[in-house]
Amino acid sequence: MKMGAPGPSQAQEASRAEARGPGGLGGDPAGAPGAPATPARAATPTPELGLRGGGSGARPAGGSGESFCFPPARGPPAPPRRGAPVWGALQAPPAAPPRPLSGPGRDHRRPFIRRRSRGAQGRDRSRPPRRREQKPIQFAWPPSTRPWSPGLSPALPSLLCEPWLPAWPTAMATMVAQKLSHLLPTLRQAHQEPQPSGQPEPVFTVDRAEVPPLFWKPYIYVGYRPLHQTWRFYFRTLFQQHNEAVNVWTHLLAALVLLLRLAVFAGTVDFWGDPHALPLFIIVLASFTYLSLSALAHLLQAKSEFWHYSFFFLDYVGVAVYQFGSALAHFYYAIEPAWHAQVQTIFLPTAAFLAWLSCTGSCYSKYSQKPGLLGRTCQEVPSALAYALDISPVVHRILVSPDPTADDPALLYHKCQVVFFLLAAAFFSAFVPERWFPGSCHVFGQGHQLFHVFLVLCTLAQLEAVALDYEARRPIYEPLHARWPHNFSGLFLLTVGSSVLTAFLLSQLVRRKLDRKTQ
Repeated sequence: MKMGAPGPSQAQEASRAEARGPGGLGGDPAGAPGAPATPARAATPTPELGLRGGGSGARPAGGSGESFCFPPARGPPAPPRRGAPVWGALQAPPAAPPRPLSGPGRDHRRPFIRRRSRGAQGRDRSRPPRRREQKPIQFAWPPSTRPWSPGLSPALPSLLCEPWLPAWPTAMATMVAQKLSHLLPTLRQAHQEPQPSGQPEPVFTVDRAEVPPLFWKPYIYVGYRPLHQTWRFYFRTLFQQHNEAVNVWTHLLAALVLLLRLAVFAGTVDFWGDPHALPLFIIVLASFTYLSLSALAHLLQAKSEFWHYSFFFLDYVGVAVYQFGSALAHFYYAIEPAWHAQVQTIFLPTAAFLAWLSCTGSCYSKYSQKPGLLGRTCQEVPSALAYALDISPVVHRILVSPDPTADDPALLYHKCQVVFFLLAAAFFSAFVPERWFPGSCHVFGQGHQLFHVFLVLCTLAQLEAVALDYEARRPIYEPLHARWPHNFSGLFLLTVGSSVLTAFLLSQLVRRKLDRKTQ
């Protein structure tokens, strides 16, 4: 066709449209498959729609990037609007063949797909939309053949029967999630990691400069426990390293050993039926008392200055009780008839008085805090006098016994207890070996620790000796104690009561002293 020539007539156009058929696309007419297509007339492209020609019979421009085709008549429905309910609107489909999850005929009701819409200003409508690469077609079990577990919730079959969900993995995952949903909150609370608290970790030991001079030990510079902590803190220090740890454990373990020894005595000795067994029970009870009170004092004395005084006053009460118990056991079981005839009228009352005097002198020495020889004299002289009277029956027996190793096996334990006590007293008074190694014995190797060890050995040897005398010397001590000039049970209770009262009165003086100090 030449430029400027007139176009075809309307009759020619009508004949060509009838030849193309009702589809308007130049393809096979309806009802005549395989008929040859009639070429369409060229037309000026429309930039808004990107078509050749006009009307509904236009065809797409082949190979052109500025044109596109209309979608087929049965195209995919619009995606679900945002915010619409997802699971509530889904219904279990009827039994049908498996439907593909992607590709032609895919189900556009999948709830978890969100289409990102582009704004009208940023979208180029002259360019065709990009099609994403389709995933391989996946099929699901139809609802009629899907495996199902009757133990799951009845609301879940409609979800598991949707065609986009796989069968067995989804059922197993849902069942596990349902079972674990009840356990996860409990496990999360039980195994939740502790949050870092604002309070720092407790410091169990401090230097000497951080505690008052009342708590200082000679030649010991570290290992002190801080003051004004909770009681729980000081009980926890039982398993920590500090300069009182060995003192606590030596007497605590010895107290437990005495409990076991008392259980053995209970199986062999009739404490209730035998009147001569009461002194044996008193010496065991007195030994356990002083050991337990000593361990308690060394464990809890760092609470404050008042409790430091009070707990050591109780420690001195335990020492006084043990002194009278030792005097009673030696006077009843270990004494010889000759020495008994000389001291039977004064022995037990004097022993009770010296035990109370020892407690009073020790408490006053702690209360006054007098340095040097004067302060130690108030504590050590009454204790030395009490021990001299208590051990006198044993010493007299050792001196008058002709062959102790053959005829008297208990005498060997008596000798051991004397040696152990003298060694304990030497370490208590001399402050060795920390005097020789200043600053090196803050946990182990203190003289007071060795004093505790030898005193425990003295007590254990004494109990064995008294037990042997109770069994072997009955023909000797039964005639001696047929008529009692004094009631030893009453004297024992008097010693305990007077010592406790003295410690209580001095603790009240300490309280007033500290109150005046703080004012």
